Amino acid sequence: MKIECSMEKIKDAISQAERITGKNLTLPILNSILLIASGKSLKLRATNLNLGIEIEIPAKIEKEGTLAVSGSVLNAVFSNVSQNENVYLEEKDGNLLIKTKKSQTKLKSQPHDDFPTIPTVSGTSFEIESKKLIEGIKSVYYSSSVSDIKPEISSVFMYANGENLVFVSTDSFRLAEKKIKTKEFTETMRILIPFKNVAEILKVFGEFQDALKVCFNKNQISFSSDNIYLTSRVIDGIFPDYRQIIPKESLTEAVVLKQDLLNALKLSNVFSDKFNQVNLKILPKEKILELSSANNDIGENKTYLDAVINGEEIELGFNYKYFLDCFQSIATDSVSIKLSGNSKPIIISPVSDSSFTYLIMPMNR
Repeated sequence: MKIECSMEKIKDAISQAERITGKNLTLPILNSILLIASGKSLKLRATNLNLGIEIEIPAKIEKEGTLAVSGSVLNAVFSNVSQNENVYLEEKDGNLLIKTKKSQTKLKSQPHDDFPTIPTVSGTSFEIESKKLIEGIKSVYYSSSVSDIKPEISSVFMYANGENLVFVSTDSFRLAEKKIKTKEFTETMRILIPFKNVAEILKVFGEFQDALKVCFNKNQISFSSDNIYLTSRVIDGIFPDYRQIIPKESLTEAVVLKQDLLNALKLSNVFSDKFNQVNLKILPKEKILELSSANNDIGENKTYLDAVINGEEIELGFNYKYFLDCFQSIATDSVSIKLSGNSKPIIISPVSDSSFTYLIMPMNR
């Protein structure tokens, strides 16, 4: 191997690939990034067996070749090189030589024959704007269970419904649903992407602007662009029938300004108890939404918010952390809060935007 390529491009590619490498003591090859120089490009591959990535960057190839090098060491080397000129990579005596105008580094390589293949996913495929896919995942993934005990809810559920691509996640205490308008799907699509993989998908494509090709089957899903190919395993399971727990009607609805509610929740948090409980009381006659919290060691607080209210008086407790999480998914200035009873879920949604629904189970008082 003997190549020349852009410092900026290879730094970005190494940074992305290194995050996907496995931290595996029994399979040390998974700690590596595989470098493949051929034709007019350099390919960088990494995998932890749950996720796999291949990034292709343009390069001037003098001699083709393949090398496997420690991902963390390679990333550390390039993170500390400040020059923006081209960099030269060369295989010498089975090692990788990295040259710039002001530095020269030699890295030990590993036997690349042991490096696992990155699966090429075949099956149903469609195209979607990257920002739409990222918006859908970002709007719900924080509601996933972080425990693997029930893998079907430690995931983001993605399914097609007419012209909507629907993203859902739940940890059984709260649930988030986001609908993204797309072209109508001709085939059934029901995919569970593991929660652990979702964060990396967001990092890889978070700033991406172009369309992505998505291909899936019962075992794998892939996301690809002109120069990035990312694969993830999917969970073999059935997501709960969540529609049945969303109340069809509400007894009370309060509409408040999002920023006022956010400030009130943060203040209530200061006085919440060890269970993070905050109490919500809706007073239709006074047109007031009251948030209160009390802590025996600190004190207590009540905050009154002006609200547009329809329905009857109601009071219940909830975990303020769950409420706080959903604000990242609400772009409107006002928030609708619907209640169906003291033991029924709280439904939160942006005013005049039916694409996002958030549900919190109340706490026993």
